[in-house]
Amino acid sequence: MKHTYAASAALVLSLLSSTALAKPLDKNSVLQLTRMGLGDDAVTAKIEADKVDFDLSTDEMVELKKQGITSPVIAAIITNRYVAKVEPSLDSPDPLVPHPAGFYALMGGNGAARMERMEPTVTNQAKTGGIFGYALTGGIASMSVKAALQNATSRVPVSADPKFYFFSAASNGDQSGAWASGTNTIVVSPAELTLIRLVAKDGRREARVGSMNIGGAKTGVMDKDRIAFAHTEIRPGVYEVRPEASLPPGEYGFIYSLSGGVGAMTARIFDFTVR
Repeated sequence: MKHTYAASAALVLSLLSSTALAKPLDKNSVLQLTRMGLGDDAVTAKIEADKVDFDLSTDEMVELKKQGITSPVIAAIITNRYVAKVEPSLDSPDPLVPHPAGFYALMGGNGAARMERMEPTVTNQAKTGGIFGYALTGGIASMSVKAALQNATSRVPVSADPKFYFFSAASNGDQSGAWASGTNTIVVSPAELTLIRLVAKDGRREARVGSMNIGGAKTGVMDKDRIAFAHTEIRPGVYEVRPEASLPPGEYGFIYSLSGGVGAMTARIFDFTVR
């Protein structure tokens, strides 16, 4: 008799494993395992291995208890809920869908919306402007430092009222440093970005990133060159980013890293064009 009972229990477990193919257990499967008298250790081990595909309300917990499910098994059900893994998307327009860490522009519309991950453009040279006035006034007039980007326009065209999305490395539990700025820091919020208008000149685009006069040198974007934008956290680590006003046609960019000193400044910029 014991041999027959053990064989039956083994058969049930085998059938559950083979038919479910490691899929999470439903409520009937848990009840079936319990009624076979396998013991709490075996049932909780199975639940921990395969998870369950149902939640328990207070009333359902009471009902399971009446049907012979023990407290340890109920606790295992509560703590082993199956959560389907969602693969990150590079183009889903839904910010609630996981995306690889990065900065995205929302493109298209009318049912054809998609996100486009923007790669930062690294400036290829730094140049100075206003040298003549600086020299003529003995340094009283400022000399500006400009970072230059190749090409006359960006490959990311957007509307006058663009919408962007910022996915931090933490938004997917990713601590790999995908947002490393080049200065051994991690960007965790769009508050660390600076929106500016780029000046198109001689087949390239320029951003003023510093100045120098008799009073000293400054690095970074000047306050008068900044364009205001707002950001709203949609879920942990994910932000919607919008300029506070419509943008006139032209070249723009979000600067997220500056390195080097005056005369040797480099910048990383998420550039885009408004047409």
